[in-house]
Amino acid sequence: MTEKALRLGTRRSKLAMAQSALVAEAVRELTGREVELVEITTFGDTSRQHLAQIGGTGVFVTALRDALLRGDVDFAVHSLKDLPTTQSPDFTLAAVPPREDPRDVLVARDGLTFAGLPDGARIGTGSPRRMAQLNAYARGHGMTIETVAIRGNVDSRIGYVRAGELDAVVLAAAGLNRLGRIGDATDFLPVDTVLPAPGQGALAIECASRDTALAAVLGELDDPLTRAAVTAERSLLAALEAGCSAPVGALADLLADGQIVKEMRLRGVVGSTDGSALVALSTTGPVPSTHEQATALGRELADEMLAKGAAGLMGERAQ
Repeated sequence: MTEKALRLGTRRSKLAMAQSALVAEAVRELTGREVELVEITTFGDTSRQHLAQIGGTGVFVTALRDALLRGDVDFAVHSLKDLPTTQSPDFTLAAVPPREDPRDVLVARDGLTFAGLPDGARIGTGSPRRMAQLNAYARGHGMTIETVAIRGNVDSRIGYVRAGELDAVVLAAAGLNRLGRIGDATDFLPVDTVLPAPGQGALAIECASRDTALAAVLGELDDPLTRAAVTAERSLLAALEAGCSAPVGALADLLADGQIVKEMRLRGVVGSTDGSALVALSTTGPVPSTHEQATALGRELADEMLAKGAAGLMGERAQ
């Protein structure tokens, strides 16, 4: 008798479906079982309000987790940066697969790069983190830009540029790559200019904690180095007591000597959205081999950033 198909819970957006399809294929290859996508509408998908007003990106996660608890789906795929930093005991983060490109990209009219944008260029993004860093960079390089708050899926955001309403929008490279649309990018923003969101480019495969057998199977898709990096980044975010809509950027990358990975460098930034004040620091240490070591790396950098005044730049700190 063939085993029944595994049900994978996913948001309905094109990007979420593309990400989930990649994971479904990997799980099919791993288990030999069929995987069916179960589309779930979240409040974050239907609300037109800005994310910060409706509880940050966690609103995309709640409906999927509810479906897991009800037993409507067996496991779920999230963009890791949408997950709350505190792990609920009801769920197991079974796997963090190898990360996509964590950088942000510009999609601008007429193929323009960021440096080539005209004075007063209007750049759309829904992210206070991107606004803070773009405005700080512009201030430091004698550019004048206006950041415009937008929401919507990839198509609607790029549509603002195509329609001439905005000069450019900033999107995650990972999303465009997974949609097969990286050709729309006109410039890759170096992480020295714009640090990505903690966990950007990584996926989270989650199941109910009670399903230990499935968690063990899905764990085969885990990439330990990606998990160590995103754990450090998210620990920084949590230690700053900031939610996922706060203007915090973080990236942990591996420093290699030839083929041998020697150390992990964690960079963090927090800034006021107008770019007038920015705290950017980094720390380097041995590659974490445990969850506790990765968490400690993030906490250590957060403490240094708080000592330099980071708390005052985040607006309302998450309670």
